[in-house]
Formats: sequence, C-alpha cells, structure tokens
Amino acid sequence: MRISTRQRQARLGSRHRLSARAATPEEAAASVVALHGTDPATVFLSAGARLTTPGPGPVERALYADRTLVRMTGMRRTVFVVPAGLVPVVHHSSMPAIARKERASVLKVFGPEGWDEARLKDLEAAVLTALAEAGEATTAELGALEPRLREQVRVAVGKPYEALVSIGSRLLGLMAMDGLLVRCGRPSGTWTNGQHRWGLAPDMAELAVHEAQAELAGRWLAAFGPGTEADLKWWTGWTLSEVRRALAAVGAVAVELDEGAGYVLPDDLEEVTEPEPWAALLPALDPTPMGWQARDWYLPQAHRAELFDRSGNVGPTVWWDGRVVGGWAQRADDGEIVWRPLSDVGADAKAAIEAEVAGLASWLDGVKVTPRFRTPLERTLSSGLPMTPCG
Repeated sequence: MRISTRQRQARLGSRHRLSARAATPEEAAASVVALHGTDPATVFLSAGARLTTPGPGPVERALYADRTLVRMTGMRRTVFVVPAGLVPVVHHSSMPAIARKERASVLKVFGPEGWDEARLKDLEAAVLTALAEAGEATTAELGALEPRLREQVRVAVGKPYEALVSIGSRLLGLMAMDGLLVRCGRPSGTWTNGQHRWGLAPDMAELAVHEAQAELAGRWLAAFGPGTEADLKWWTGWTLSEVRRALAAVGAVAVELDEGAGYVLPDDLEEVTEPEPWAALLPALDPTPMGWQARDWYLPQAHRAELFDRSGNVGPTVWWDGRVVGGWAQRADDGEIVWRPLSDVGADAKAAIEAEVAGLASWLDGVKVTPRFRTPLERTLSSGLPMTPCG
C-alpha cells in the first residue's frame, strides 16, 4: 500500500490539531505526544497554535495548578511537557539509559575534586530531604539550603568555551533523569522565563523498558504516522534494534512512501478526509516540524538552511495546508509580528496567514518572545533588515 504526500499532509493537519483546534492544553499536547519544552516559550506558543482559545492562562493552570501537564527530561535528553498520564511511559522508555550515561559523565568531571558514587548519593539524599521540607525551590535556593551543590569545577580548560560548572547544575538534572525530581513550580517573572522550581517527583508506575517503548512508539505512530524507522529512531534517540522491536510490538504495518518504507498502526490504513485549507504560525522547536528526520514532504530542502540553526533546531515556521511556506518573527524594536513567504503562496494563503498573525498578536498582548536558538531567517526578520526577494 502506498500513502501519498498529500495524505501525509492531511493527517498532519487534523491529527496535530492545526486544521481543527483543541479545547484544552492537555489535548493539544497529546495530539503531538508531547510539547517541546527546552525553550519555555515554545510550550505556550505551540499550545496556542492548537487551541480554540489560546493564551498563557490555560497552559499555566495545567502546568502549575492542576499539574495535568508535566515538564520532564525525555527522549534524546530533551525537555518536554508531557500529559501526566504519559510520564511513566516517557521515563521508562528512554531515561534509565540516559541517566546512566549522565551519572558516569558527572563522576568523570567531578571525580578529580573528590566526588565518588557514595558522596554523590549522600548529596542526592540531602537534596531530597531539603525539598521534602521546602516543598519547592529554585536551583539557587537549593544551593543555599545545601551548600555542597555550589561546589564548582573548571571544565574545558584552555578552550574557547572554558567555564566553571557547579555540581548542582549537573546533579539536579541527573536526579530529574532518574525520576526523583520534577520541574514543577511557576517560574520567576513571565511565562517566557526558564527559571523553574524543583520539587519531589510523584510516585511513578513501573514499566519494563520494552513495554514503555512499545507504548511510546504506538503514540508516535498515531500522531506522526506514517513514518520511517529512521524518523522514529531520530525522534526517540533509541537504537535501531529498539525501534524495530517497538514497531513489531505494536504490529506496525509497512507502507510505501516517497522516502521508501514507512510504518503505520494496523488500524490506520484507510485514507483520511482532507481538511479545509489551514494556516498556522508554529514557534521555534515546535513538535510538528521536529517530528520527522526526513522532511522533504512538508519542507523543501532549498529552504532548510534559512529555517534551521546549525544544530538542527527549527525556528518559527509559517504553514499553509500541510507545508512549511515561510518563517516569522517578532521585531526586536516593537514586537510586531512579521513573516516572509519562501515561495509564492497565493492570495487565499496570505489572507489566512495574516489572520493567524493578528490572532497571535492579540493573545501575546505585547509580550516579546526571542527563541532560545536563533535561525537565519528569524534573525533577519527580527532585525528589520531588508530581505532578498523570495523565489
């Protein structure tokens, strides 16, 4: 069976809640499995692009009051915002292996300063005790409660990126990878701030690695399928053997794509109804453009360099009917949202995109957002510099 590019674009629009918006942030997050959370603003902008009533309030309520969304380290050692019920799946599918590597790295860096496994475990126990008493605390507050967290070592000596690194900056992240801590509290300042508070992780259901990986692979296929083995390997950071085992466990069915062999869930072989043409402004690191390794079917190779940084992080993108057709940014001087098409999109698309621009500007209400990872087109648009013609 062959699934066409147009069918893939139709699935993307409807399943990622871009052609038909979601009622809640939880539904928006689940539509793409998890929201990317490395840049705190991405969580709110990604949810907003998928919500019938966008704005920071519902997302803040889900994160900090109801805690139906959880910020955690997940696949590829990336920070995600995950529906609470999916936390055990994400953790057990990926984190034990990542945490083991991180622990070895911490001991290698701080070992010359007298840190061994026993001393590290003692400090972890002290952090857990401090948080049990305090409830929540920032990294700095924990450093005041447990001064050993402030001990530093100089790394990359003699290199341009030489720096002093504290044991706390590494240990707290490691404890989160081990499922002991969560980033649970409201950050200082506005919703764009990344200084989150740490808290004790709630009890988590136990899952075998292969069970968690099968569940996560099924969720990914439901949201992003059809996809290739390489796509799922890239998205999860698993080994190829783990990817193949998980696909077999969910009974994934092979289909033909332009890129070669792809996979869908066994009940997902029927063609889907194409939605009405839709427009969206997605933020930097949004989970939709970051969901596949092979992207030619929704983003021409010719425009990749303008929209991605050198590390492979996507910048803000403009979408029309299942394809990336441009980029957008906020001007640095006044926060106005500006966008640039990368090819001729037509009058209907321009009108729909301008409506999205107006809607985003309305709910941002003067808040300026600068992506954590800057891309060439975003830098040009935000600076207000003249641009070369499209085409």
